[in-house]
Parts: sequence; structure tokens; C-alpha cells
Amino acid sequence: MKKMNVGIIGAGRIGRVHAESISYHIPNATIKAVSDVRLDGVKEWAKGLGIEDVYSDYHKILEDKEIDAVLVCSSTDTHAQISIEAAEAGKHIFCEKPIDYDLDRINHVLEVVEKAGVKFQVGFNRRFDHNFDRINKVTKDGVIGEPHIIKITSRDPEPPPIAYVKVSGGIFFDMAIHDFDMARFQAGCEATEVYAIGDSLVDPEIGKAGDVDTAITTIKFENGAMAVIDNSRRAAYGYDQRVEVFGSKGSIEARNDTETNTIIRTADNVASDKPLYFFLERYMGSFVEEMKQFFAAIENDTEPPVKGIDGLNSVIIAMAAKKSLDEGRPVKISEIYAV
Repeated sequence: MKKMNVGIIGAGRIGRVHAESISYHIPNATIKAVSDVRLDGVKEWAKGLGIEDVYSDYHKILEDKEIDAVLVCSSTDTHAQISIEAAEAGKHIFCEKPIDYDLDRINHVLEVVEKAGVKFQVGFNRRFDHNFDRINKVTKDGVIGEPHIIKITSRDPEPPPIAYVKVSGGIFFDMAIHDFDMARFQAGCEATEVYAIGDSLVDPEIGKAGDVDTAITTIKFENGAMAVIDNSRRAAYGYDQRVEVFGSKGSIEARNDTETNTIIRTADNVASDKPLYFFLERYMGSFVEEMKQFFAAIENDTEPPVKGIDGLNSVIIAMAAKKSLDEGRPVKISEIYAV
């Protein structure tokens, strides 16, 4: 088994999650270098994980001939350019979502990646969640028949800072895009039409920033299945993450993960634990699993489980949802992207 050397570009929250996942759970991969535009505290953190090299310039990672793969965990506006440069340098690439907000740039990334012949995986980690993966496998096996209705609830425990909202691309791109990919994953085909409604019910400042904090999106798929996704920036009781697929022969659903599955019953009350607080607690196992499968694809020379086209098609749905919200009507996918 060849030991793979890895470079991580971007040492923010998600970059550190991946670094720890690799360090503790991927025995055939070693993080050789990390880069970030701000190095405050990065060197100390990296030293704690045994990472040798820390740079402010990511190009030093791409120029390192010993590095086999890079993780692009920097700000969204840099994902496409860094991915292009990494592919041209012959590095395998794991790119956090979204690849970009511009479809032409995403297509250019995919063209360069294909020409370079490197692996390219997009960071839709929820596919690797133990609950949602189980739903997908049961549905694929035909246990519940043909999928008819996909219901996804995705609500954060609290809204992000307004400064983040102003640059994130909006709720459909920074939050619901995970749910759009999940709907595609469970439907097993592509979307044909999107209709979205939304409002600022949590924080009026989000509305002033040009976004909504509460939304419902419906999606029609090629196989006739329909998805209903509800998003909120604030659920007072915690991180609410549920999926149900209803089919011609039955249904399967995943409820929230909790600290324990215990239920206390007394004369006064019946109580269980609240959902795990946020995505680090809820999805840590999925972050580890997506790293395992990324490096397995490199080692075995197989297709990554979440490809560039998955990144493209989820952005297309996000664009359709935004257009639908703005114009108050259903939007055909073909209006956004003609295949």
C-alpha cells in the first residue's frame, strides 16, 4: 500500500476537520503541508498533528512533487482557480462545495480535470452519513419500490453572521445545496423543474442583506419523483436533519441523531435528548467516510463517489431555486442549463 502525501489548502473550520479525519483515520495518507492566507494559530495547530510544512502561499503545495493529492478548503471564490492549478500540477483533488457560482467556470474546471486525468471529488459529505446512506441503499435495492416523494428537513440551530450571509451566495448556495444533492442522491436521477418560496422570518437583517432565512423548495425529477425540502436558519431545539423516501411499496425515513437514544417516561413528561447541536457533531462520521472513499478511489484507480458533475448539477438546482424565488414561478432546469 503506497503512502499518499496530502496538502490542505485552507485551514479554516472545514480544513481542520478534514486534517483531523485524515490524521486519525486514514492510515495510508499523511498530511505533508497546509496553507492558509492567515497563519495566526495555524502553525501551532499543524504542529499538533505532525504536519511539517505550513505556508501562506498555496502554490508551494502545488509545486511540491512529493504531494499526491490536495484538499481545496479555502473560500468559495478560490475553489475553481485552485482546482484548475492543482489538476495542471497533476494532483488529485478533493474540492469543498460549491466548486463555483458560475457554470462556465465549473465546466472549465471539469474539462481541465478530465484532461489531466486526476481524481476530483466534491465535498457533499451528507451522502456518507450512516442514516442517509442506508436510505439510498434500501431505495436502490427496490425494497420500497419506485421513489415517489422525497422529504428533506434541514434546519440550522442558529443563523450565521450577517457578514457571512452577504458573501455566501445565499441560503440556496451555502445551505440548501447539500439538500439539493441529497435529493438527487435519493432520487437517482436529475431534476427537471424547481419551485421555491421563502421569506425572512428569523432575522430581518438577513432580508436586508438580500437573502431569505426560511424556504421551501419543490423539485421534479426525470423519473417522476418529487422532492420537498424545507430549510430554516434557526431551529430552537437544535440541528434538525431528517430524510424520508416514500415509494410505491413503502417508505424509509431517517430521524435526527441524538446524544443517546434513551427516553424518560414519568407521570409528568415523556422526554428524549435533543438533536445533536450542529454539523460537526452530527456529521463527523460522514466527514471521515468521505475521506476514506476519496483516498480509496485514488489507490484503486476508481471513480470518486461524488464527481464533478454532481457539483455542477447541484449548483444548477440552486440557481433555479433562486430564479424561482425571485420570479415567483416554477423554473425548468433547461432554463438554467441546456444539456
